[in-house]
Amino acid sequence: MQNKSAETYTPAEDTFFLAEHIAKEKGESALEIGTSSGYLSGVLQKNFDFVVSTDIDFGVLSGQKGKTQNKICCDGANALGNKFDLVVCNLPYLPSEKIIDKTTDGGPEGLLVPLGIIKSASICIKSGGKALFLTSSLANYQKLIEKAQSLGFSVTITAKKKLFFEELIIIEMRN
Repeated sequence: MQNKSAETYTPAEDTFFLAEHIAKEKGESALEIGTSSGYLSGVLQKNFDFVVSTDIDFGVLSGQKGKTQNKICCDGANALGNKFDLVVCNLPYLPSEKIIDKTTDGGPEGLLVPLGIIKSASICIKSGGKALFLTSSLANYQKLIEKAQSLGFSVTITAKKKLFFEELIIIEMRN
C-alpha cells in the first residue's frame, strides 16, 4: 500500500450526496471515518453533541481548519473504544488492483478497504444506532451488503443517485 502524506479528498458530488442524508440525523455522538477534508464532520457537528473524526493520514488531520476538535489518526475506527449513535464514511470505493490513492482506491472489486472500515466501525455503533456508508455501482456493493449482514447488522440501501458513469449508493447498517 502506497501512502501519500497529506492527501486530502476534495468534497465532490459523492460527499455532498451523503451530507444531504446526514444533515437530518440527530443524537449525542457521531463518528466520521476517513474524514479527509472534514466536510461531513462539519455537517455532523450541527446536530450532535460529540463528534469524532478519524483519518489514516496525520498530515490531513493537522491541516484541517476548524472542522472538528476531536481528531484521531488511526485506520478506520480501530483505535476507538467509544460507541456512537451514528457512524458515517464516504468509502474509498473505486475498484483497483493496488491502493495508490487512499482517498478513492478500494482495492479489488472496490471492497478491500471498505470491508476493513466496516469491520472496524461495527464495534463502534451503539445499540439502536446506525452507520451510513457511501459506495458506488462501480464497486461490488452487493458483497459489501452481505459482509455487513454477516456481522449481524440489518442492512438496507437508503438512497441512490444516478450520475453519468455510476450510481452513488448509501448503505445503512443497524444493529
